[in-house]
Amino acid sequence: MSIALKLTRKIRKVSFAFRGVAHYPFFQCFPVFLEDFMGAPKAHDWILDLKAYVPGKAKAEGVRNPVKLSANESAFGPSPKAVEAIKASAAGVVRYPDPASHDLIAAIADVHGLKAEGIVCGTGSGELLGLLIQSYAGPGDEVIVAEVSFSLYPIQVQAVGATLVPVPNKNWVADVDGILAAVTDKTKIVVVDNPNNPTGGYLPWSEIERLHAGLPEHVLLVLDGAYAECVTAGDFEAGEELVEKAENVAMTRTFSKLYALAGLRVGWMYASAGIIDVINRWRLPFNVSNPCQAAAVEAVRDQAYLNEVVSFTAQWRDWLTAELTAIGLDVIRSQTNFVTVAFPSESPFTASECNAYLTKHGYIVRALSVMPDHLRITVGTETQNRGLISLIRGFMNGSPDEAN
Repeated sequence: MSIALKLTRKIRKVSFAFRGVAHYPFFQCFPVFLEDFMGAPKAHDWILDLKAYVPGKAKAEGVRNPVKLSANESAFGPSPKAVEAIKASAAGVVRYPDPASHDLIAAIADVHGLKAEGIVCGTGSGELLGLLIQSYAGPGDEVIVAEVSFSLYPIQVQAVGATLVPVPNKNWVADVDGILAAVTDKTKIVVVDNPNNPTGGYLPWSEIERLHAGLPEHVLLVLDGAYAECVTAGDFEAGEELVEKAENVAMTRTFSKLYALAGLRVGWMYASAGIIDVINRWRLPFNVSNPCQAAAVEAVRDQAYLNEVVSFTAQWRDWLTAELTAIGLDVIRSQTNFVTVAFPSESPFTASECNAYLTKHGYIVRALSVMPDHLRITVGTETQNRGLISLIRGFMNGSPDEAN
């Protein structure tokens, strides 16, 4: 018997002995020692160092029905056809859903003119982004993102033990030259949210093409198009054509924003056959429920309704931008369903103070830890938008208590 094996058995015997006496007062003085010695389960260090995702606030203390403009949910609500589909599917929840989401994939492919075999659906695009990162990166690998981008990326990268490489933004979007300069032989994935969250800015398609052309073939380019439906700029593309031409590109989308199905959690991805095969090998079965599939099918097919939502969102996004600019605030030009606004760094007109004032008066917006001088504001209904501007105007005029 080897020395190592003998030592292992002795440690086990001592460990079991400690388990039997650990409840005595003397041994209570050494809880950490006992936990380590007795082999208590321990997660990876990189998991224990994680800071959990912080969603936008939904409640305001002392306010019964606050106006929630913190999570970029649709002010328009879902298509009535989607709502009816949810109701009709209720009786069928006794059955497991279609594990491959065939009808939903067929609807997405039909509406967007895509190849059905290149689509996979998930519990929001967040699940699919996580699956991609877990599949293609791990300890010793690097994942490049814009320094100011979707706050879920760092969590998903650290969760697999990979190294996050944040590249400073340029003009509030991903810096293509900065990303290309950051690529090393350890780089496995580049993730670009386009449009960007939380800034609202976007990269024109020519820049995405330039980025892809400069990446090594082994590096996966992930285009997160969560806000793609919001975009009205003529030089924007979400990435479908590039996916069909390249083996190292994946595009993710969601039904949570302008389709207004945030509470159902439905997303989809378009990628090459090789990437889709990898994801389908280990994604959870039955990951999109019956009501979710039924609602998303009707939502994506009701493009007339979506067009109304896009028009409304663009109109009031531009109105908010103009009104906030007129007040004297700097607004990042947005192609999403939110605007991000810079406030002075001097009290009493800081972003933090304005946020507290808005909350007090029943308006919840998004404070940004990565942009502490800014607030992110979701486009609301006409009444909500006008009410918000009235409050901010009064706040910036130095007479917030008179604002209504």
